[in-house]
Amino acid sequence: MGVPKRKTSKMRLRTRKAANRWHAPQLNKCGQCGSTVPSHTVCPSCGYYKGRQVLSVGA
Repeated sequence: MGVPKRKTSKMRLRTRKAANRWHAPQLNKCGQCGSTVPSHTVCPSCGYYKGRQVLSVGA
């Protein structure tokens, strides 16, 4: 049975737990209309992705 040989220090434990913390989603500006959009996502306001129209957005 695997049993730890030494006590895990507080610093090592906290360093390990820090890797799982919550990160806010990255928001970029749309190149077409300038609104904020999450990365790798079609712009919901204009329908553009990577400089070309992908979605037709009705106004």
